[in-house]
Amino acid sequence: MKMFLTRRFLIYSLTAAAVMSFGWLWPPLLSLGKFLLLTVVVAAAVETVVLRVYANVSAVRKCADRFSNGDDNCVSIILENKCRMPLSVTVIDEAPIEMQRRDICMEKRLTGLERTTVEYMLRPVVRGEYEFGSVRVFASFMLRLVERRYSSQNGQKICVYPSYLMMRQWKLLAFAHNDMQQGIHRVRQAGNNSDFDHIKKYAGGDEYRSINWKATARRAQLMVNVYSEERSQHVYCIIEKGRMMQQTAAGMTFLDYAVNASLALSYVVMQHNDKAGVVTFAGKVDAFVPAERRQSQMHTLNETLYNEHTDFVEADYQTLAVTLSRNIRRRSLLVLFCNFATMNAMCRQLSYLRNMALRNRLLVVFFRDEDIETFAQKSPEMQEEYFQTVQAEQNVKDRRLIAAELRQNGIEALLVKPESMTADVINQYIRMRHFL
Repeated sequence: MKMFLTRRFLIYSLTAAAVMSFGWLWPPLLSLGKFLLLTVVVAAAVETVVLRVYANVSAVRKCADRFSNGDDNCVSIILENKCRMPLSVTVIDEAPIEMQRRDICMEKRLTGLERTTVEYMLRPVVRGEYEFGSVRVFASFMLRLVERRYSSQNGQKICVYPSYLMMRQWKLLAFAHNDMQQGIHRVRQAGNNSDFDHIKKYAGGDEYRSINWKATARRAQLMVNVYSEERSQHVYCIIEKGRMMQQTAAGMTFLDYAVNASLALSYVVMQHNDKAGVVTFAGKVDAFVPAERRQSQMHTLNETLYNEHTDFVEADYQTLAVTLSRNIRRRSLLVLFCNFATMNAMCRQLSYLRNMALRNRLLVVFFRDEDIETFAQKSPEMQEEYFQTVQAEQNVKDRRLIAAELRQNGIEALLVKPESMTADVINQYIRMRHFL
C-alpha cells in the first residue's frame, strides 16, 4: 500500500505558483499565492494522515474460470469500504496482456461501510490460457489531493474455450425446429440392428437367435429381445488447420470461426437425435472423435478443440481421405471447414474430396473475404491500384468458381462470411439431414 500525490495536487500547486508569480505586478498576489500553496500542502498532509490511519478498502475479482472465445464475458469486481468515512475510489484491473486492454479504469464513490460491484466486459479472440494481474484500487478523501493504493488478488488464471455461449444460443434454434415438427411422429420399426428396444414373449415367426435365455429362465417361458431400427445419422465436423486458416476477420482467425461453428453445429445435431463427431487435420490427422450422442460427448468435443491451433503447413487431404475411409463405416454427413483461396488450390485436392464423397454426403464450407470483395468494388485512381483491383476481382471470381466446380462433382459447397458461418452451416445441415 503506497501513497501518491494526484493530478489535482499538481494543478492546485501550479495555480498557487502562478498567482505568486504575478506578485511583482501587484504585491498582494504574492501573499495570496503563498496562502493558497500552504493551504494545499496542509490539506494534502491531512488527507495523507486520514488515509493511512483510517481508510481501508478491499477489492475482489469475480469471473468464470472458462471464457467463451469471440463473445463478451463479464468480469465483476466487488468493492467494500471498511471504514465509516466516504471515499472516492478508482479501480484498475490488470487484464491479460493478450487482450491488449489498457482502458479498464472505473471510478466509484463509496459511502461509509458500503459494499458495491462494478462490471466490465472482455472479448477474447484466441483460445488458450490467460492470466489476470492484480486489482488496483486508488482511494482518496475530500479534496482528492492524495491517493492510497491497495493491491489485491495477485494473479488469476482462466481458460478461453470455444464459444459455449454460442451453443446456448443455438439451443433455442434446435428446440424451435423440433416444435415445427410436432405433427410428425416417429414410427418404430422392428429390426436386427444393435439398438436394443425391449423384451417380449416369443411368438411364431420370431428368430431363435433373439431369445433372451436369462429372461426365459426368470419367467419360465420363452422371451425374445426386440431391436429397433437405428435411425440416427452421423455428422462429422472436419476442420482443416493449414496455413490458410490463419487468416483473420474481426480479430479472430478462420480456424476459431470454424471451431465455434463446429461446436454449435454438434450441439444442434445432438438435439436432433443425431450423432456428432470431430476430425482435425493439417500435415496429419491430429484428432478423431467418433460420432456419438452420449451425455459427455459435448465435453469431449470441447476439450478436443480447446488446444487446436493452426499449423503453418499445407493440409494433407490424402491422409485425411484414407483416415476417414478406415474409420467411418456407415454413410455420414461430412462438414469440411477449409479456406480454398484459388481454383488451383482446390483442384489439387479435388480427387480426394471426390473420394470422401463416394460413400458419404460431403459439405465443403469455405470463407468469403469481405476485405477483398470491398476492394474489388472500388474504382482505382492510380495505375498500381488497377493491378490490385484486377487481382481482387480474380480472387472473388475464383471462390465462386470453386463452389460451382464442387457442385458439378456432386459435392455440396457453402461460401459464407466468417461472422455468419454458424447460422449458415446449421441451416444447411437442417436442409440436408433428411436426404442423407
